[in-house]
Amino acid sequence: MKRIFILMAVAMTVLAGCRKEDYGWVKTGIDRACSQLLLTAENIDGTGQMPRSIWVGYDLDMLSYQLGKEVFKDSLRAHPSADKLGKLRLCGIYDWTSGFFPGSLWYAYELKGDEALKDAAVKYTNILNPIREYTGTHDLGFMMNCSYGNALRLSPNDTIPAVLIQTADNLCSRFDEKIGCIRSWDFGEWNFPVIIDNMMNLDLLFNATKLSGNPYYKEVAIKHANTTMPNHFRPDHTSWHVVSYNSDGTVEKKQTFQGKNDDSAWARGQAWGVYGYTATFRETGDSTYLDFAVAIADMIMSRVQTEDAIPYWDYDAPAGPDTPRDASAAAVTACGLLELSTMVEDGQKYFDYAEKILKSLSSDAYLAQEGQNEGFVLMHSTGSLAHGSEIDVPLSYADYYYLEGLQRYMNLKGLEYKNL
Repeated sequence: MKRIFILMAVAMTVLAGCRKEDYGWVKTGIDRACSQLLLTAENIDGTGQMPRSIWVGYDLDMLSYQLGKEVFKDSLRAHPSADKLGKLRLCGIYDWTSGFFPGSLWYAYELKGDEALKDAAVKYTNILNPIREYTGTHDLGFMMNCSYGNALRLSPNDTIPAVLIQTADNLCSRFDEKIGCIRSWDFGEWNFPVIIDNMMNLDLLFNATKLSGNPYYKEVAIKHANTTMPNHFRPDHTSWHVVSYNSDGTVEKKQTFQGKNDDSAWARGQAWGVYGYTATFRETGDSTYLDFAVAIADMIMSRVQTEDAIPYWDYDAPAGPDTPRDASAAAVTACGLLELSTMVEDGQKYFDYAEKILKSLSSDAYLAQEGQNEGFVLMHSTGSLAHGSEIDVPLSYADYYYLEGLQRYMNLKGLEYKNL
């Protein structure tokens, strides 16, 4: 009898192993995203603008509780007028988020193959062409590599490389050789502010070297990564949001701008870090960056305590059901961990964690229903709670990295949309 039970158990295990894995959640995510993106493309046609978020207000008591200090209205962004609340927030092409909508269209086209998505991607990418002349931001990688960079991958033509190289030249104009970093903002009282987000703009420089054969762009990216590593990160591998440098390259101050406080771990900043150093290893092969990315990844996986792996807006925010999540931080983290999983022997743990994030984001708790959420794909992201801005809303960059995450996941699993 005992032998029969053992044989039955073995047979059930074999049958379970042969059972086809259910990827319905992937198909649902792709289908809803494609529907939402096409709806948005139609709704904003002719505006010359891009979708950024939804207009929402804020509650001073909630902000004070989240930040652990009394908050005053004069320290916050202006409260939207009543007629704007709940409506689509558009932005001009020089906003740092402008590249994410065309980039999302490109990923949606890659995932599903719908030519209508490609047509929309081309149209909204071309709107950004004037940015190639712009030097007023460090976010040129977000703006142009996410749009034109994906266009080059999926629908190459002879004009795109020149756009990306010119944009990379303008990004390099913000690099200071003595400091070893690309300057972030041109506002505030900092001498030379650099934010952790800058790690995400290095891919543009790596691409520019490949396209031009000029090693300078890659050299700038490496120098920026090397300077950021010892100065932006604490011993536990959490990062500050802002590090400002004196003109001689010494550190002026370390603090936050969008996090809870100067000693906290702002969620999206941690995601920028793991993504950025994983990409830097990919482009250099230098294991120093791989080891650093692994350390950041392990920190993230130990610090995020939510059951669904979608972090609170700041890792040090008060835990609880009323604390805003940040789906954008989760999506960026998933992308970084999926790539990292291919680079290390114990990569399965990073893949599994990224898969958990993507499954959570593809659930009804975060994935918007078709025709709702003002055309955005994901719900429940946080832009800058510290400024009363974009709290518990959809964000265009959350959608972009969600779709990038699905694309990376499908590639690693060898999946095609037609077989889902």
